[in-house]
Amino acid sequence: MLKYVFGTIFLCQISIAQQFQGYWKTVDENDIAKSIVKIYKTENSFVEGKVYRILKASERDRLCTKCKGDKKNKPIEGLVIIEDLKPNGYECVDGKITDPENGKIYTCKLWIEQSNEDVLHVRGYWAFFYRTQHWQRVKDINKYL
Repeated sequence: MLKYVFGTIFLCQISIAQQFQGYWKTVDENDIAKSIVKIYKTENSFVEGKVYRILKASERDRLCTKCKGDKKNKPIEGLVIIEDLKPNGYECVDGKITDPENGKIYTCKLWIEQSNEDVLHVRGYWAFFYRTQHWQRVKDINKYL
């Protein structure tokens, strides 16, 4: 019986992580579309996201000059910016998100809007301060290639 309970919990977490997977259009603080982020599940069942496409062609070669560590001076397009998120109920929590504009790393969580599964809420926070963005699911990635 105990195996059944743990198996069910594990399968639920996998299906929840799958809800987040796919391509999402990001927006800045002025609701201007900036990039497409690909969200995926890693081999160790964490959820990650990387910049798949920068929408403004003239900015596609930009480097993360303000990032630290192994991300320093790497191309932003292709950069993993969301890391180590853990599926937990109907959200992913306790991860990190890197802001390529300033190189800062924040604690992160994601959740799908209950009334619209095509809206992903992305919250970056530090202590009691936070900012939430609302990303839109991309149904046809070829439109952005």
